[in-house]
Amino acid sequence: MIDFATRRTMMVDTQVRPSDVTKFPIIDAMLSIPRESFVPAAQREAAYMGENLNLGGGRVLLEPRTLAKMLDALDISNDELVLDVGAALGYSSAVIARMAEAVVAVEQDEDMAREAQDALAEAGADNVILHVGPLVEGAAQHGPYDVIVIQGAVAELPQTLRDQIKEGGRVACLFMDGALGEVRIGHKTGDTLSWRMSFNAGAPVLPGFAKEDVFEF
Repeated sequence: MIDFATRRTMMVDTQVRPSDVTKFPIIDAMLSIPRESFVPAAQREAAYMGENLNLGGGRVLLEPRTLAKMLDALDISNDELVLDVGAALGYSSAVIARMAEAVVAVEQDEDMAREAQDALAEAGADNVILHVGPLVEGAAQHGPYDVIVIQGAVAELPQTLRDQIKEGGRVACLFMDGALGEVRIGHKTGDTLSWRMSFNAGAPVLPGFAKEDVFEF
C-alpha cells in the first residue's frame, strides 16, 4: 500500500519549499489536496514525482514546483475570482480553490472534465465551477477575473483571454521559445499587459496556443 500522505509531505519539503515558496496558503493547499486523486489511475504511483506528468494528447500535469512558484508569484487572496485554463483532471483548480474565493476551471477534453468533476467533488472543492469548452476561449460569461492561470505552455496569449482579465488583474503564462521556457506574470492596465519574468520552467504548448503562422509574400 502506497503511503501517499508521506509522499505529499516529501513533495512539499523537497520540491516546493526549496524553490523559495513559503506562503502558508500554498503550502497548506499542496499538503491538503491528494494529487494522486487527480491523475489517471495507472499513473497514481508517479503523482508526486518532480516532473511534468504526461496525460496524453500533448497535455501534462505541471510539476509541483512550477505550479507552486506560479501561485507564489500571483499571490492570490481569498476574495479573488480565478480562471484556471487547462484544468485537466482538476488538481490545480483544487489547490487554487483553497486560496481564492472561487475558481472557474476550463477544460476542453470531455473525458478529463468528467473525471475532474468527480475528483473535485471528492476533494470538497465546492467553490470550483467546471466549464467545458475550448481552452483558448476561457469562460467569459463568468468573468472578468482577478487572476488567470494557464496549465501548460503558450507561444502567445490569445486576445480572448486578455479580454477576460479584470482591470488591475494578473495572469501567469509559461512562454516557450524552442526548448527553453519562462513563466511571466502579466499585470493589466487599461488594454495593456505589462510582463515581468518570474522563473524558468518547461511544458508542451497547449492545443490552440501555438503562434499563428503569418503568410508573407
